[in-house]
Amino acid sequence: MITLDKLICNVDGALIDAWKTINENTKGSVFIVDDQKKLLGVLTDGDIRRFLISGGRLESGIKEVMNQEFSYGLEDESHKKLLKKLNERVKILPILNKKLQLVDFIEYRADFYIPVAMPDLKGNEFNYLADAFLSTWISSSGEYIENFEKDFSKYCTVNHGVAVSNGTVAIHLALKVLGIGQGDEVIIPDLTFAATINAVLHSNATPVIVDIDENDWNISPTEIEKAITPKTKAIIPVHIYGQPCNMDAIMKIAKDNKLFVIEDCAEAHGSEYKGKKVGSFGDISCFSFFGNKVITTGEGGMCITNSSELDEKMRILRDHGMSKTKKYWHEEVGFNYRMTNLQAAIGLAQLERIDEILNWRSQLENKYREALKDTKKISFQAILPDREKITWLVCILVEDNQRDEVLKSLNEMKIDARPFFYSLSEMDIYKKYLFSNKNSLSISKCGINLPTNASVSDNTIQRIKLNLSQL
Repeated sequence: MITLDKLICNVDGALIDAWKTINENTKGSVFIVDDQKKLLGVLTDGDIRRFLISGGRLESGIKEVMNQEFSYGLEDESHKKLLKKLNERVKILPILNKKLQLVDFIEYRADFYIPVAMPDLKGNEFNYLADAFLSTWISSSGEYIENFEKDFSKYCTVNHGVAVSNGTVAIHLALKVLGIGQGDEVIIPDLTFAATINAVLHSNATPVIVDIDENDWNISPTEIEKAITPKTKAIIPVHIYGQPCNMDAIMKIAKDNKLFVIEDCAEAHGSEYKGKKVGSFGDISCFSFFGNKVITTGEGGMCITNSSELDEKMRILRDHGMSKTKKYWHEEVGFNYRMTNLQAAIGLAQLERIDEILNWRSQLENKYREALKDTKKISFQAILPDREKITWLVCILVEDNQRDEVLKSLNEMKIDARPFFYSLSEMDIYKKYLFSNKNSLSISKCGINLPTNASVSDNTIQRIKLNLSQL
């Protein structure tokens, strides 16, 4: 819940102070007051952007940019009258006393849109981003990239990290470095985002889609074993929705059959299997830092590995295949898969707070579980022995083919609940790669991701509960 003090800036402050306040309150605007809390103006993030585009600077004074014409309400006005002053342009209304001092604010919650996810940027993100910007190291070199790679791989208890431009190219880079291509088969789960299978296809290898386990929704070790042929070269286990895969079984299968393991950890930052972080098992493991992930760089990804040889190969291929000792001399046909120093600056700040972020996510899921514990016809993602799942998105299953009806109802309430990923094998472009899909089809059709972001209030959870209680 945002308090009034989080929406206030002093008129004598600099524009950068207002921007920081807006970034923290996530409301898109700030009230400008004097030392006696008299309201003098209103400033929005749009006002700041337009000022900067026109040549202004963040060091400029707030009073140069603030709007002195604004809507407001008085503390003795009726609630009904105050609500009439709210609209698409005025979403937060300042409330003043007779001396025109700011005493409260109101926003129209009944029409408030609850997104399924949004980034949590309340730490050093802005400070590090500004530092990288002012250093002029804004491209694919800089200390933030090096520090982010080092600190993230250390967090995952792995020796090396290679930052890349997104999670999809992380998987593609891993496949290329491992020499997987034409004529090779790669086993993947049916329930995953399309990036997993697309990376295999872009490597000119053949994906083999196998079913998931009913309990953990992850790739089934039993189905992996059935699908292995002389052409199989790798397995890509996906830790779906923050739930670790059965890595003991998968690693044994890989060892017995001399297969590579590429962990897809895009949704599972910080989750653990038997006390070990996901990403620390495979030959190479891949993460995404897209805006809806646990930590974000906007767009971005990372490959991590314990192999110095694979680390070196990935760095060369990531940078156009250019020699590390002879500038502009290309030893291989590589890619431009580099992350920028600006993105890494945000990522490093996010990583500093990853335990805090994981904690509030876990607490939010626990609130959902408590509120919905007696709601019939729904079940939550399993909590399994020897696995420490994290909350990426809060996941439920809805019985009796009522999933789509629930989604429609929640979306009408402006609550952005999402369906699970479609089974890959349902889509025409991937059907020919199917091996098995019984469990994945049924789970995909009844899964919902509930809003999982720091703005989800107890009131929002109660609204969702009321909706689900009608099943």
